[in-house]
This record gives sequence, structure tokens and C-alpha cells, in this order.
Amino acid sequence: MDVDQRDISGNKRAVLSRFSRTGLACLLGIPVGLLAGFGIFTFNYAEGLSYLSADPKACMNCHIMRSQFDSWQKGSHHGAAVCVDCHLPHDFIGKYMAKSNNGYHHSKGFTLQDFHEPIMIKAGNSRILQENCLRCHEGMVHDLVAGATTDLRAVECVHCHRSVGHGETAGLGGRMNPTEVERDVP
Repeated sequence: MDVDQRDISGNKRAVLSRFSRTGLACLLGIPVGLLAGFGIFTFNYAEGLSYLSADPKACMNCHIMRSQFDSWQKGSHHGAAVCVDCHLPHDFIGKYMAKSNNGYHHSKGFTLQDFHEPIMIKAGNSRILQENCLRCHEGMVHDLVAGATTDLRAVECVHCHRSVGHGETAGLGGRMNPTEVERDVP
């Protein structure tokens, strides 16, 4: 009789063990599947693949960037540069680090509607912009702006050439007030 009970209890253990593995797989699989499905839907809805390109229309996926896109089309750099030429580093790792950082902040800002209006460039992106100005115009400005990317008191190119990339600021949220133009320098 002990032998039969051992067989029965062994079968019960095997059934419970099989059920535990299946149940655990379902408990983990359902939330992972929902999260993956939500992520794929969001990536598709936000036209995520377009952000891996250099097409300026990708920057216009967000309605708030429409005026920047329109002004770039009328600006002096329209025939010479697209958004990524000025606003992203040109090395592979730096470019995709900046894209992921900006993508996170843009997604958060537009989802939660907690971004500054008019939109303003952040300090890190301003540094990238300055480095790209100097990279493209190095032959003309090398002697004028030596140290302009490392000296905290350096004048940025857009201080004088604010309208170059996007045209005049009128229509882009109005004129910049002095606190938006000045840099915080200790």
C-alpha cells in the first residue's frame, strides 16, 4: 500500500510541479506581453522609426515643432543643413545618446504636458549646437572663438546669429527676453 501511495503522491507532485511552471509562466508572461504590446503600440503611434533617420520631417512629428520646421525651411541653412546636422553630435555613440536622452525628455514632456512654452534649448543641447557651428565654420571662425566650447564666459554663435537656423524668432513664441538670452555664469 505504501508503494501505491508513493506513486500517487509522486504523480501529484509532477502535476503540481507542471502547474506551477505553467502558472508562473502565465504570471510573468501576461505583464511582459502587455508591456511589450504597449511599447510596440506607442513606438508605432509616435512614429518611432522616423527618429532614426535624418529627415527633418521627423522633428515635426510633434505639433509643437511645426513653427521651427517652417522657419528652418525659410532660414539660411535650409540648403546646407538638416536638424541633425546642428542639433546632434556627429559621432555614432554621441548621436544616439543624445537622441535617446532627447527622446525621453520629449516623450515625457509631451505626454505629461510639462514642457516650457515657448520651447527652449537645454544647456547640453546648446553645447552640441555650439560645437556643430564651430565644426562646420571652423575655417572662418577658428581664431575668433578659440575656447568657445570650454570657457563658461564664451559667447555662443547663436548670441549674434540667432536667426540663422530657424529665421527670425517672431512667430516662434515671441522675442527672447533677457533671462532667456543670458547664460548663468558663476
